Amino acid sequence: MAYQKVSQELLDLLNQAIAREIQVSIQYMWQHIQWRGVRAFAVKEEFRNISIEEMKHAEIIAERLFYLGGIPTTKPTPINVGNTLKEMLEQDVKDEENAIEMYKRIIALSEKEGDTTTLEIFKDILEDEEEHHDTFSSLLEEL
Repeated sequence: MAYQKVSQELLDLLNQAIAREIQVSIQYMWQHIQWRGVRAFAVKEEFRNISIEEMKHAEIIAERLFYLGGIPTTKPTPINVGNTLKEMLEQDVKDEENAIEMYKRIIALSEKEGDTTTLEIFKDILEDEEEHHDTFSSLLEEL
């Protein structure tokens, strides 16, 4: 049984965050594998490294959700790898923007509900997502 009681809305948002983290971890890894062209050499390892970071986020969020009494999802949101490096990066920028928006909602709700641990977890993850967004946006500028 969970020590802290939180709203169903917060539990649902945490599960949405897990689904998103699973999605992008797979998506970025497949982009790492499927990269093409000379320009892709610049991003190959970025895709891989960010993919691993996203999977770590999924684990942290799942552990927190389970502690709070929820059951973590195993289903990712839709994966969109893209066919060209430009398509990949454009999709990745959008996915990171969506994550930033969602995680700000989770932070606000956690704060409102007095869930300090979830608040701190998502502050840290938000910082990573903003870095990912910056990386993908910067790489996209070069195409």
